Amino acid sequence: MASKRVTIKDLAKAVGVNPSTVSRALNPATKHLITEEVIEKISKAADEMGYFPNRMAAALVHNKSHTIGLIISTITNPVFPPMVCGLEAALYKAGYTLVTMSSDNIEDYERTAYRRLRERAIDGCILASATREDPVVDEFLKHGFPLVLVNRMTDRQDVNAVINNDEAGMQLAVDHLTSLGHTKIGHISGPLAVSTCYTRLQGFKAGMRAKGLDPDHVVEAKEFSAKEGYRAMKKLLAGNAGLTAVAAGSDILALGCLDAIREAGLSCPEDISLTGFNDIPMMDRISPALTTVTVPQYEIGQKAAEILLAMLEGSQPVDGEAGQVIKVLPKLTLRESTRRLA
Repeated sequence: MASKRVTIKDLAKAVGVNPSTVSRALNPATKHLITEEVIEKISKAADEMGYFPNRMAAALVHNKSHTIGLIISTITNPVFPPMVCGLEAALYKAGYTLVTMSSDNIEDYERTAYRRLRERAIDGCILASATREDPVVDEFLKHGFPLVLVNRMTDRQDVNAVINNDEAGMQLAVDHLTSLGHTKIGHISGPLAVSTCYTRLQGFKAGMRAKGLDPDHVVEAKEFSAKEGYRAMKKLLAGNAGLTAVAAGSDILALGCLDAIREAGLSCPEDISLTGFNDIPMMDRISPALTTVTVPQYEIGQKAAEILLAMLEGSQPVDGEAGQVIKVLPKLTLRESTRRLA
C-alpha cells in the first residue's frame, strides 16, 4: 500500500513554523529570506519525513513549472551528451529541471514532442533538431513561446540560437589539407536540408575558391551515418580520379569514408587524407586516429541555457525582428588521418 504523501503543512507542523516559511526555505529564489538555522531544520526534517515539493501544484499556482524542454534529433548521436551536460549545468544552478525528447529526425515526431512538452507546462524550450524550413519552429514563434535553437539554425532570422561557426570550421579543414599540398579535395556533406550541413558545404567551397581550387567534388549523404558515409565516399571515388584528400561533414560520415577507402584498395592517409567534423568520443582511438574539427558542444549548451534563462527573466526579448545568434569558434585537432602529399 502506498504511503501518504507528506505535505508542506505536515513539514511545517513538525518543525514548528508557518507553511509559508517552509515554502520560502525550500525555494532557491527565496531561501535568502530565511535564516540558515531555520533552513537547516526544515531541510533535515524534509529528509527524515521524505518530503518533496509538489512542482505540479506550484506550477498551477504560479504558472511556472521550472521545467525546460529539450528536443534533439536522435538520442544516439554522440554530439549531444556534452551539449546536454552544458545545458543541465546552467539550468541546475537556476533551479530548473531539463526534460529531453527525441524527434528521430521525423517532423511528425518533433511536432508531437513539442505538444507533449507544452502539455507538461514547460517554461521554455531548447531545440536541437531544427531543419532549415521547420514548421515546429514556426509554431513556437507563432505562440510567442521562449525558444532557443542549438547546433542547427532555420532560415528564419527572428529566432535566438547558439551554434558552431560551421563555415569557419570547414575552412580550417580545407586550409589544413591545402597546407599539406593537396589540391584535389572532395567533400562528403550531410543532408543539405540541415543548416550545419549546408553551412559546412559553403565553408568548403569558400575555402577551396580562396585557394583557386575546384570546389565541386561534392557528394551529399542522405543522413548522418557510417553507412551513408560509405555510400557517398564510394560515389566520390568513382567519379573523381586523382582525389588525394576528403573533408567529411561529420565524424560519423568519416567512419564510413574509411571503410570505402579500404574497400577500394587504398589506405588513409597514405593514399587519401581524411578529416572529420565534431570530434565525437573515440575518434582518437580508431586507426588512423581522425584529424577533425573540434566543436565546443558543452559551451554551446551552457550559452543556450543562459539565453533562455534571460528570456524567462525578461532581460532578453522572446520575440523580435532579429534573433540573437551566437556562433562559437571551433578548432582543428590534428591526428593521424592526414599527411603531406608526397
